[in-house]
Amino acid sequence: MTTRKHRPARVLDLVRARVDEEESRTEAVPRLERRVADLLGKPAAAMFPTGTMAQQVAMRIHADRRNTKMIAFHPQCHMEVHEHKGYQLVHGLSALLVGDYHSLITVADLEAIKQPVAALLLELPQRDIGGRLPAWEELVAQVDWTREHGVASHMDGARLWEAQPYYGRSHAEIAALFDSVYVSLYKGLMGISGALLAGDAEFIEHAKIWRNRLGGNTAAAWPMALAGERGLDELLPRMPEFLVRARTLAGMLGGIPGVQVVPEPPQTPLFHVHLAAQPERVLEHAKLLAEKTGLRVFGQVRRSSNPMTCSFEITVTEQFDDVTDAEVRDFIGELMLAAG
Repeated sequence: MTTRKHRPARVLDLVRARVDEEESRTEAVPRLERRVADLLGKPAAAMFPTGTMAQQVAMRIHADRRNTKMIAFHPQCHMEVHEHKGYQLVHGLSALLVGDYHSLITVADLEAIKQPVAALLLELPQRDIGGRLPAWEELVAQVDWTREHGVASHMDGARLWEAQPYYGRSHAEIAALFDSVYVSLYKGLMGISGALLAGDAEFIEHAKIWRNRLGGNTAAAWPMALAGERGLDELLPRMPEFLVRARTLAGMLGGIPGVQVVPEPPQTPLFHVHLAAQPERVLEHAKLLAEKTGLRVFGQVRRSSNPMTCSFEITVTEQFDDVTDAEVRDFIGELMLAAG
């Protein structure tokens, strides 16, 4: 959803309002690192320019500590799908894909692993299958498996902020399950860019060395840090509100013929909307409707194995403040009448 709430000029204004001429350049990044470490209950945290760099570094360190190049994650993990095999080509790691492509990892999937693994990456929530989350007991059991087998546990928490209300537990309690945690400064926090990696002090010192080796020094990243702090101050407290609204909106959209929401109800403010319509027609008519209404409910559609269907993603955050659920429902309803 693109509205005036996240236009670049507004983001820059929000950052400028937080600028202290004397302190911003030197204090913003270390202050944010301390704040996120405390929030996650970890001894230390380091800021990275991207989550891609942060997570590859985390996997590299866990692999080096255990002298094992094999790492494990879901087939739709970001590292596998969107990073051009960086873990392999840059860091010399190999991947074991765990679980079904369309489902969450289970303890049974982990018990089927019969080879040494350095680290298990768990994404909370699993974005590409609808923002799904395992039940708390299942999550604890999966991390217990890593402890029993000497495997490091790492959380891809790019959307941990959005996942926390579902569990009803503090960020620190969730993060305590894992040896290392990555969180994003944009996405739900609507920042400019950037990520933080949290873990024990030795782990983070090692991570900072790798950050510098890869050209990711954040000494001049104070604008990203200020934008991230704005998200922590203003948007993090609203995540329960965003989840409630996502569930209300999903219920309305699910009543439109040819529309299915996954999961139903949403477990986070992020959910997928599946349409019984060809992706080309959906994109064509969505563009026409955007010109007519001034709304852009989605930017991309995901093709499915069935060429007559497709899907898109909705994440409820402050971008929805100036639109109503009825407007979104009417947009999708009209779209289905035209494209279905």
